[in-house]
Amino acid sequence: MLKIGDKAPDFSLLSDTGEKVSLKDLKGKKVILYFYPKDDTSGCTKEACSFRDNIKIIERKNAVVIGVSKDSVSSHQKFKKKYNLPFTLLSDENLDMLKDYDVWKEKSMYGRKYMGIERTTYIIDEKGKISEIFNKVKVDGHTEDILSGL
Repeated sequence: MLKIGDKAPDFSLLSDTGEKVSLKDLKGKKVILYFYPKDDTSGCTKEACSFRDNIKIIERKNAVVIGVSKDSVSSHQKFKKKYNLPFTLLSDENLDMLKDYDVWKEKSMYGRKYMGIERTTYIIDEKGKISEIFNKVKVDGHTEDILSGL
């Protein structure tokens, strides 16, 4: 279990542009690292669009937004284009980062158990330490909570 004050686990994953993105590349900026279940689904779209609509405020606070799911790079490209998302989406098809950040969990829907991503957001400070953790995120009001945590 990661805690506030812990060094954030490094990662190196392919982005929606096909380039590798690592945490060490983002040193000196605050990182809003949000994990979401699936591209182009209702809650995930609402969350992504809320970050999009607040991106100027986020950037003024020296922060970047990075979304992570297990969807493919091509799925991320379509999702990003469809909703004009101005931030990076990372593909973790191998589940390495999802497990490192403890967001790959057993979930249940209609009595059926399955493994999936628990909607979670980490704020990582300029030195690579975790400054905030939002578990089991409810989409409504989440971006406002993030902005107050920056």
